[in-house]
Amino acid sequence: MPTPDFVLSLREKVGHELLWLPGVAAVVFNDASEVLLCRRADNGRWTIITGMLDPGEEPGPGLLREVEEETGVQARLEHLIHVGATDPVTFPNQDRCQFLNLVFRCAYVAGTARVNDDESTEVRWFALDALPELNARHRMLIELARTSTGVPVFET
Repeated sequence: MPTPDFVLSLREKVGHELLWLPGVAAVVFNDASEVLLCRRADNGRWTIITGMLDPGEEPGPGLLREVEEETGVQARLEHLIHVGATDPVTFPNQDRCQFLNLVFRCAYVAGTARVNDDESTEVRWFALDALPELNARHRMLIELARTSTGVPVFET
């Protein structure tokens, strides 16, 4: 997926400076309690499903849009599990962003997990005891989603 127009417009004014942006992430489980992951095209790392909200877009529908756009999977929101700021990210083109991230536990509804855009090179379901290498934050979010009671965790 190309960089959204509103970010391109901001970049014309601020160059590669750090942008504070709204982000969403999904920990999607299927009926076998497997988690949906994608391997990012830009850095080759496995991640939970993440995305950026468009201006004025509601987080829930925006997240479900991102899941389907990236993986071909239709999901249903179960509940918010985590709210926190990511570490700053520097992209290969040197653009810098930091995201206020809303993370939701989601359930599989329909569709076949597949690479569905240019952001990923692989999309797969993984058993929780056979996860690929993930960063510590994403491992924590998967565990939080697995054990979540419906009360979100806020970073302190």
